[in-house]
Amino acid sequence: MGTLRTTLLSLMTAIWGLLPAACALLAAEQQQQPVPAKYWVYLGTYTQGTSKGIYRTQLDMAAGKLDEPVLVAETQNPSFLAIHPTKPWLYAVGELYGPGGKGGAVSAFAIEPTTGNLKLLGQQPSGGAGPCHVSVDHTGGNVLVANYGSGSVACLPIKPDGSLAEPTAVIQHVGSSVNPKRQQGPHAHSIYVDSANRFAFAPDLGCDKVFIYRFDAQHGKLKPNDPAHAVLHPGAGPRHFAFHPNGRFAYVVNELDSTVTAFAYDAQKGALKAIQTIGTLPDGFTGNNTTADIHVHPSGKFLYASNRGHDSIAIFAIDGESGTLRRAGHQSSGGRTPRNFGLDPTGSYLLAANQASGNVVVFRIDQSSGGLKPAGSEISLGAPVCVTFLRPLQ
Repeated sequence: MGTLRTTLLSLMTAIWGLLPAACALLAAEQQQQPVPAKYWVYLGTYTQGTSKGIYRTQLDMAAGKLDEPVLVAETQNPSFLAIHPTKPWLYAVGELYGPGGKGGAVSAFAIEPTTGNLKLLGQQPSGGAGPCHVSVDHTGGNVLVANYGSGSVACLPIKPDGSLAEPTAVIQHVGSSVNPKRQQGPHAHSIYVDSANRFAFAPDLGCDKVFIYRFDAQHGKLKPNDPAHAVLHPGAGPRHFAFHPNGRFAYVVNELDSTVTAFAYDAQKGALKAIQTIGTLPDGFTGNNTTADIHVHPSGKFLYASNRGHDSIAIFAIDGESGTLRRAGHQSSGGRTPRNFGLDPTGSYLLAANQASGNVVVFRIDQSSGGLKPAGSEISLGAPVCVTFLRPLQ
């Protein structure tokens, strides 16, 4: 019996070890599908000004041009969006204020196949205050949300019709760090699952940690992993997180000190080991700056991070063997305060959402160098803060 158990455990370990490579292969096959003439682009906004909710535009893949944005869902402060991996459903956080808006919410929408318009399916509490990030696990069974205000993370199961059940897991972070203005308590800023759907990672700006959870997709549960976190240097302020397509490396952008930390990732243990920290600003810049978003190019060759203050996209080349980064330049975001940006699924374009100047700018990506060049297209929209892509459903 002991020998059989040992053999089964070895087999399971081998399978888990192969899952990241299998997921990367699947992603590569999906990228080889014929490129549509246009992608739908959904834009989350803050609604204290002129914006009223979630907007949709279209990106012409040949011309690199965006259509005028159209309001597709009127909702309060949908500052981050996530699209279901296989179903026509979209999920949005709601940073609620005013009467009845003491906490946060997550809304579920159905995507109309012919127009791309959104129909509200329902709304659930986010499990905390000030939700700022939402993602969908790879099985499409759960929505994960990070609540910045309360410093908590939660899991909400997705019902068969695309609507959400109440949270089945809510975990309150505990801790603080050295910045007296921003780190007096926990501030969960995002949450992601790895390619094997086994572990969830939640950068917490207030604690200078990336919390790591064992994720049970079937039951919608989160439990602290061993190790329970990866520690960043004091005052870093980890914000957003990105995996390399090969599953061996991960990266976090640190908001408060304008750096990116690279990690080696152990997919069997869910462990992160820091291997490098590198600045996002050019030498000699002395102004105020905070970083916001981070993405790895689908090729795995390049990494991008947004600077708010310097108002740029920092460009890095990735060493495929070690996972370390090399500075490869900066590109003006074409506006002020690039809070969020997105890479289209083919890796041809980068769309920068400039919150303070109210515009979304299109850049072509040089496939050999990773460099960015304005494509000559931008749209105006009040306080754009999130960019997501979807292949048209018809």
